[in-house]
Amino acid sequence: MKRRTFLQNSALLGAGMFASKLSFADFQTVFPTVRVPLKDRHFNSKAVEDMIKEFQKNVADKELGWLFNNCLPNTLDTTIYDETKGNRKLTYVITGDIDAMWLRDSSAQVWPYLPIMKKDPKLKDLILGLINKQSECINIDPYANAFYNDPTKKGEWFSDHTAMKPGIHERKWEIDSLCYPIRLAYHYWKETNDKTPFDDVWVKAQENTLKTFIEQQRKDSLGPYQFSRTTSRGSDTLQVDGYGYPVKPVGLIVSSFRPSDDSSVFPFLIPSNLFAITSLRQSAEILRKVKNNTELASKMEALANEVEAAVKQYGIVDHPTHGRVYAFEVDGFGSYLMMDDANVPSLLALPYLGAVDVNDEVYQRTRNYILSDKNPFFFKGKFAEGIGGPHIGRDMIWPMSIIMRAMTSTNDEEIRECVQTLKRTHGDTGFMHESFHKDDPKKFTRHWFAWTNTLFGELLWKIYKEKPSLLK
Repeated sequence: MKRRTFLQNSALLGAGMFASKLSFADFQTVFPTVRVPLKDRHFNSKAVEDMIKEFQKNVADKELGWLFNNCLPNTLDTTIYDETKGNRKLTYVITGDIDAMWLRDSSAQVWPYLPIMKKDPKLKDLILGLINKQSECINIDPYANAFYNDPTKKGEWFSDHTAMKPGIHERKWEIDSLCYPIRLAYHYWKETNDKTPFDDVWVKAQENTLKTFIEQQRKDSLGPYQFSRTTSRGSDTLQVDGYGYPVKPVGLIVSSFRPSDDSSVFPFLIPSNLFAITSLRQSAEILRKVKNNTELASKMEALANEVEAAVKQYGIVDHPTHGRVYAFEVDGFGSYLMMDDANVPSLLALPYLGAVDVNDEVYQRTRNYILSDKNPFFFKGKFAEGIGGPHIGRDMIWPMSIIMRAMTSTNDEEIRECVQTLKRTHGDTGFMHESFHKDDPKKFTRHWFAWTNTLFGELLWKIYKEKPSLLK
């Protein structure tokens, strides 16, 4: 079918025409098959396929049904590699069009599948294998953010000026790289009550996590981590001798890089510090209840309490328009940066991560600031409004930010508009992307970005189960 006809019919469907008379199967010529063929999929889950069938059966908007079918299983279809050795489950999960496993991305990519593990034992084993793999990676180098499945591989960033090792894709120190594996393991445990992941390897990873966090409080020294890269892109390297700009030791943890993999300006990244508080307490709960390791658990809790007090003292600032809000980054000396970035953790996404209550007054004021023209990376154009960031640049909105806006909203119309925005900005591909231009959704970055695809599936399923009328 010609692209013009496809677009015309898509517009009609988006307006609700024909939906009551024809089934999704009748529109196979309208919505082309873009999902990976069954024979080429890396992993198949009946529980996920059942979700897709239920959604498409009960949601009248056929374009949303098409998108859900493409996006929710994208991680399973395209990024999963089974590396099981003997009885030890191991799973390697690439991010998409980059053949490497980020600790953050891989955790987020499988997150929407946690609630259905009980229906699919193989899916449970897949996630168990990822938790095991992440623990091994952390023990190779807790400062690295991304790894290869081949422990001997030297990749494109091996020439970076830092303590690189074979098997490491990139060594950018980001707090959230150690938080996401805890989040995944904690909720896996809560869903299954399975204690299998919490072996000596996992405990060692927790010890390394705590050690790294304390080192990056920089109380006694700058710590062992240095990083610089020969590059023309300033946000891809660290200033001031590879340590980043100075900080005053106040109890916060330095995150040299953001979850966008861009370097921080002021190294105390507040959304990541808030995420760390939650993660430290989750780790402590597992250590105490599963391992009876009260000593390490107590150290985790003490650090969480210290960081929490420091965030309250140094991470909340007075904005001239919005009042008391969370800063994005601070240095402990009194300097702070006001913005938000599309990547998660972000200030916008804090309730989604369980880091703050959605009704918290400081968060709500911060949210209002983030979603306004006072945020230098909030863009508004012909097709959409949303948050971007320095990683891609001006006027490029990240679908992830629109998804997080919906995930953290208590306003039905705001949620509905977020869904409709995402539906009209997939660039005729049937998938979400890293970013798209505010005036032209066909101008996008990363054709294959599994995290955002799966996250969009998570959002649609959440709305379908909680407020299905918003999908009409």
